[in-house]
Amino acid sequence: MPETALPGRAGQAARNNVVILDAARHVFLADPKAPISQVAERAGVGISALYRRYASKEVLLSRLCHEGLRTYIAEAEAADEEPDGWTALTGFLGRVVDADVHSLTVHLAGTFTPTEEMGADAHRANELSAALFARARATGRLRKDAVTEDIGMILECCAAIRVDDAERTTELRRRYLAMLVEGLEAGKDRALPGPPPRPGEMNGRWRPS
Repeated sequence: MPETALPGRAGQAARNNVVILDAARHVFLADPKAPISQVAERAGVGISALYRRYASKEVLLSRLCHEGLRTYIAEAEAADEEPDGWTALTGFLGRVVDADVHSLTVHLAGTFTPTEEMGADAHRANELSAALFARARATGRLRKDAVTEDIGMILECCAAIRVDDAERTTELRRRYLAMLVEGLEAGKDRALPGPPPRPGEMNGRWRPS
């Protein structure tokens, strides 16, 4: 049973938490430096009630990003059920883009100290990404000079697309994801310029500034 479907106070608390996290996502994607009071205002809860659940803005940011990481893991695990490796990879990319997970990475990296649990889940996410990439490569449809780390770069490129209308944002992201995925396919004649991203190359931005 989902937490939000629980009866009584437990269910209400879970539903309130969803509202708070939705509000935090909206507020901090617009302005990572916004005060936590803006989250309480948007969520329609008192600041004291918010602080009872999240002791500081850093704790709230950590939880918000961890939820995004868990979404990534869940979609990667779901992709494992797809028998075709290429379809598994491309379907996974589409679902993660629609979930807008990487907007959190782009906007909030360096605003809090990641927890050990987040580190463990990040390691799990990397393992799942590598497995998806290996399966796609086994189909022969993945270009030889592509690397697993390209997945994150593709997702961040799509996350950077944002206009005032949410539906239009989704349309544009799907359009450019299709272009990027086409670039991953084997049979392209031109070599890619520059070396590929290195494992862990982007990790430094998670250190608080």
